[in-house]
Amino acid sequence: YLRKLDYNTEVAVTTDGRVNEVINGVPDWTYEEEFSTNCSMTWAPDNLTLCYLKYNESNVPLYSFPLYQGTCDPMNQYALYPGAYTYKYPVAGEPNSIVTLHSYDVETRKTKNIELSDSRIEYIPRISYALTPERLVVTTLNRAQNRLEMYLINPKSTVSKSLYVDEVADGWVDESAWEITRYYPDFFVVSSERSGYNHLYQYSYSGAMMRQITSGDYDVTAYYGYDNVQGAHYFQSTINGAINRTVSRLDAKGKLTTIGEAEGSSSAIFSPDMAFYTMSYSNITTPPVYTLNSSKGGMLRVLEDNSDYLSRYPALPQREFFTMNSDGNTLNGMILKPVDFTPSRKYPVIMSQYSGPGSQEVLNRWRMDWDYYFVSQGYIVISVDGRGTGGRGKAFKDVVYRNLGHYETIDQVNAARYAANLPYVDGSRIGIYGWSYGGYEALMAASASDNPYKAAVAVAPVTDWRYYDTVYAERFMLTPRENEDGYNESAPINRVGDMNCRLLLMHGTADDNVHLMNTLQYVSALQSEGKICDMFLFPNMNHSIYGCNSRSVVYLKMLDFFNNNLK
Repeated sequence: YLRKLDYNTEVAVTTDGRVNEVINGVPDWTYEEEFSTNCSMTWAPDNLTLCYLKYNESNVPLYSFPLYQGTCDPMNQYALYPGAYTYKYPVAGEPNSIVTLHSYDVETRKTKNIELSDSRIEYIPRISYALTPERLVVTTLNRAQNRLEMYLINPKSTVSKSLYVDEVADGWVDESAWEITRYYPDFFVVSSERSGYNHLYQYSYSGAMMRQITSGDYDVTAYYGYDNVQGAHYFQSTINGAINRTVSRLDAKGKLTTIGEAEGSSSAIFSPDMAFYTMSYSNITTPPVYTLNSSKGGMLRVLEDNSDYLSRYPALPQREFFTMNSDGNTLNGMILKPVDFTPSRKYPVIMSQYSGPGSQEVLNRWRMDWDYYFVSQGYIVISVDGRGTGGRGKAFKDVVYRNLGHYETIDQVNAARYAANLPYVDGSRIGIYGWSYGGYEALMAASASDNPYKAAVAVAPVTDWRYYDTVYAERFMLTPRENEDGYNESAPINRVGDMNCRLLLMHGTADDNVHLMNTLQYVSALQSEGKICDMFLFPNMNHSIYGCNSRSVVYLKMLDFFNNNLK
């Protein structure tokens, strides 16, 4: 609907929206979750044209899960009989929403359909005006997400032309390709991994590459923008190593300058004219320090240094970085020891990991999480980023393509063996845990042959990628029909016969992301193998299991489980 405030009139822009059939202007479930967007419409700079996406999800299969009364925000209507939540969720290989592009003229109140004739287009993760009413840029992907094409469209005439193409031979187009893009009057900036690392490129609106902005053996992890007065680009990268995030300035002559600290984790938010910015900086010993800065004159003032916060914890255990070898690859690791650590003692170890493609746990940043609580209870906590994780170039990340869980598992098992050989570790008392993809990998690692784990905890784990949504699963695995062997080999549910340690599964019953079915099917497979596990469910909780003290219960239960099996 369009309301004109001057006249207090309201006009229906669309009239065909229907629950679980047609959505206008806002994304469907998979787009919001996997393309990180909550808006599918954009106004022309002159405010006379509204362009929007329409999602026809009529052919997407319905998914339902039960709802209970519960005690956290109780739903009393289900006190005696459970209810149900039903929505459209396409699992790997199933139909997606059919997405179409439209423009609405405010003055004529007419809607035009903008056709994109390429049959390879499956997704439209972004639409955005490039500063003028005649330049709408539409970013598209094929279903395999290894070909990105941007179109330049005049919404008035609906004439379109191909503007930019990025194709990947053996892997996927990284999400930064549509998240980093910025538009300027005479050019736009995109990112690509074509060189083997994620870098910035400048293109004209004729589709010609003007220059490669950044280069080198490091990944650009954020692009902040271009200062057209100074002719400088600002970005964040791993130029000082994968565990660091450094903010840099590249001036018009190509001179690269570090803004702030070289090591640690820095990020910035710039004013629209790039004249001022706030900087956030932290490292493993320093909580976030926020400063206000001038692009010309450096720091203007400290906004918050969190010294009061830090003073509450005068005796915190300190994280330490290390590297280790796994299968010929050097991996980054991090260890957290008790404050009263004694080298002559033998400690139990909890391996904490996430392991998902492009993710990173081992970072030089401030992070006070539940691992500090585990350490206070006499454990050593170790994290290792295996192959497939981010910050180390495309080859290191894309090795997991079509084969999720394989290399990650080799590396996590080798990390546990590395821990077992440390002089202060009791190699017979090692556990592993993870949440979501980390829960998936905890199951994969704990069912690997000759793994050293005595106990494993998986929270909200995927147990077969056939159960997960199209966009995420197929980005790395293609469809089950295209990669049947990959799906079979990557499924923990097919490895229950090799599970040889104590296991705790936890899951929210209203998890709309990784459905409870993953855990229940896994438990069913265990039962068929004559095996047992512990399980703790959170009624009506979603994937985050948050609210009404539930997050504390997750880690209290986890600690109780490790205490019973590792001590």
